[in-house]
Amino acid sequence: MAKKTTDRAVAGIARELFRIHQEYESAPDISMKDAEGFLELVLGALFPQLAAEKIALEKDMEAMLGSIKKMACSLVQRSMPKSSTKEVSDIVIRFMEQLPEIASAVRLDAERLKAGDPAAHSLAEVIKTYPGCLAVTAHRIAHPLYCSGVPIFPRILAEYAHRLTGIDIHPGARIGKSFYVDHGTGVVIGGTSIIGDHVNIYQGVTLGALKVDEAARDQKRHPTIEDNVTIYANATILGGETVVGHDSVIGGNVWITQSILPYSRVMYKSSDKAASGLDYSI
Repeated sequence: MAKKTTDRAVAGIARELFRIHQEYESAPDISMKDAEGFLELVLGALFPQLAAEKIALEKDMEAMLGSIKKMACSLVQRSMPKSSTKEVSDIVIRFMEQLPEIASAVRLDAERLKAGDPAAHSLAEVIKTYPGCLAVTAHRIAHPLYCSGVPIFPRILAEYAHRLTGIDIHPGARIGKSFYVDHGTGVVIGGTSIIGDHVNIYQGVTLGALKVDEAARDQKRHPTIEDNVTIYANATILGGETVVGHDSVIGGNVWITQSILPYSRVMYKSSDKAASGLDYSI
């Protein structure tokens, strides 16, 4: 009798959970494993240090690009099942055409990390071990797909990198050249953020919105960071109208909700007289 009661209970639970499943909207059949495979393949094309096999001949690179194109077509089609083959092909071709530009951009990012961190002994060390390098490279791969209107897949790429690095960059964010994210854990960069060239960001920095408002979905909700800005650990900068002017330094632990003029220094003022005169560096 107990077994029959248990079976009926399981059947009832299954019926209720099945009903709940039917209420969800369908989602593309793309997993984190798919994102991992695609990202690893593209990383290998961008950085020889991350290639699964040595690219000894130009035809080897052509074969790798063929694999990237084939995988991209499959993933974009699965993201956009109602799109025509031509629409999917056009998106993938645009992505492939941007790969040389992406390769140049991520090389600049890696070189800036090496130049800015005395603990880095080589470019290979930065490329293979630095979370900031991986997270920013993943963003530069996901961003053109996001801009082409591909749903969900760019977010899955970004979330895969987030899980590996602790750095959360929305694929919609616009990021200039030579972007430096050091240490990086806890960094959050919102989807309408605009970041200029030669910007340095340390761990715990948030570029966020002032409030959560679904009605503001299509508005600029996150700040603009102009060229040559350094933002130190745990600074929080909020708001779509907030602009941090070029060549500014934002100190650690500050909270900013209004624009900062160029060449500014914004620092947390301690009430502890013993600590107020100290100058910290990481």
